[in-house]
Parts: sequence; structure tokens; C-alpha cells
Amino acid sequence: MDATWFVVVSYDISDDARRNQAAQLLLDYGVRVQRSVYECRLDADAFARMKARLETIIDWETDSVRYYFLCRRCEDRTETSGQGRPPMGEPASVVI
Repeated sequence: MDATWFVVVSYDISDDARRNQAAQLLLDYGVRVQRSVYECRLDADAFARMKARLETIIDWETDSVRYYFLCRRCEDRTETSGQGRPPMGEPASVVI
């Protein structure tokens, strides 16, 4: 049984200092795929730690953080248009 989750984390944080803190924190847990979007492969404990740390940074009145849990099948169906890399930096599929 796979004990890790593939979690996409996005945030909308209005203050530059808090946003930078959140960005640095998320790099401890995953890969930045867009300016405010990260892909993380986490077990339950790591997710709980990450979420708790983020919740100490954000302003609950003005900021938001969303966590999207993707199953393996959904993860495999992730596509990118334009710049970007495959989920979690895995090699891209090449069709010949």
C-alpha cells in the first residue's frame, strides 16, 4: 500500500513577506511548478507538519491555502500546456 499522497498546494497570500515565507517553507516539502503552486509527495505526518507550519504563517482573514489530493490515476493524467515540467520532475513521456 502506498503511504504517500500526491498533494498539489496552492496559495493566495497578499503580503510579500508572508508569501515568501510560505514559498520557502513549501520548498521543504515539494517542487514549485508555478508561482504559487507546488507539487508535494507526502505521508500523513509530513502533510500535517507542512499544513501546521503554513497555518502559522498565513493571515486567516486575508490569505488562503488549498490542498488538492490526487490519486495515482489522476496524477498520471496531469498535463501541462506551455512551460512546465511533468509532475514532481519526473521525465516526460516521449511519443515517437
